[in-house]
Parts: sequence; C-alpha cells; structure tokens
Amino acid sequence: MMRKTATAVCGAAMLAMGMTGCASTFEGSGSKDAASAEQLAMRLDDPWAQEMASDARAKAEGALADGVYTGEGKGMEGPITVTLLVQDNRISCLETAQEGESQSRGGYEAIRDGKFATMIEAAQGADIDAVSGATITTAGVKQAVEDALSQAEAAAAGATASQGGEAR
Repeated sequence: MMRKTATAVCGAAMLAMGMTGCASTFEGSGSKDAASAEQLAMRLDDPWAQEMASDARAKAEGALADGVYTGEGKGMEGPITVTLLVQDNRISCLETAQEGESQSRGGYEAIRDGKFATMIEAAQGADIDAVSGATITTAGVKQAVEDALSQAEAAAAGATASQGGEAR
C-alpha cells in the first residue's frame, strides 16, 4: 500500500514539474501567441493616435446653403445625430451624439472623443474611414452626415429657385 502511495505522489510531482515547463517566455501573457501579439503591439504605432490633417481651403462638393443642419443615422443601439455648420461650402462638425450606444461598442469612444467629427471635417463630407470595431456606428455617422448635407443641398436648391422666380 505504501508503495502505491509513493508511486502516486511521485507521479503527481513529475506531472506538476512537467506542467511548469509550458509557461510563456514573455511576462504578462498566457501563451507564446499572446506574447507575440503583445510584443508586436508594443512596436506598432496606434493609427488613431495620429492627427488627421484638415485642409482649411477644402470645401464640400455641390451647392450647400449656409446654416446649421442636424442629420440622423441608425447606430448599433439607437440613433446617431451629427450637427454640421455650413459656411461658404465649408463643413464644420459642431456635434456628434448617440443615444443608447454603450461603452462596449467600438464607436462609443470615437463619437465621445471627436474622432468622427475630425474625420468629417477632413473629408468635407460623409466619405470617412470606418473605425475598427465600429462598422455599424460608422455607417450611422455616414447616414447622419448625408442626411444633414441633403438638407443643406435642398435649402440651396430652394434658395436658387426662389431667386430665379424673382428675376423673371
């Protein structure tokens, strides 16, 4: 009986020693793949940390009436609104907001931190890049910008039509 117990204890000790040899070689990770990903992440620049260049002379395409326009798009968990200021066919993003988007969604931070607003101003329209992990939120922001710009275009068309009627 003593022999079986000693064999079992030795076997358990050998197994425990063998398992410790499987540990990762990089601190803070659980596997070699995770270590590689962490090491790679430490070497790569964050693409969202870069400043977006905006050309102060760039203007939006099409005829837009000056004014403030608010458009709405559909986000992951509720509506997204974008408020634009149009002056001399130049777009400035006054506000991006969402209702119901949670912090666990990728676009929450991009809206809160003004990344979408910066991209809208740089693009001078709805042609913005998707934010990683926020595909649906990005689509909602694009919808909201297109909605606001369609209002500005309609106002410009209405102003042109009324001016044409007065000139006759």
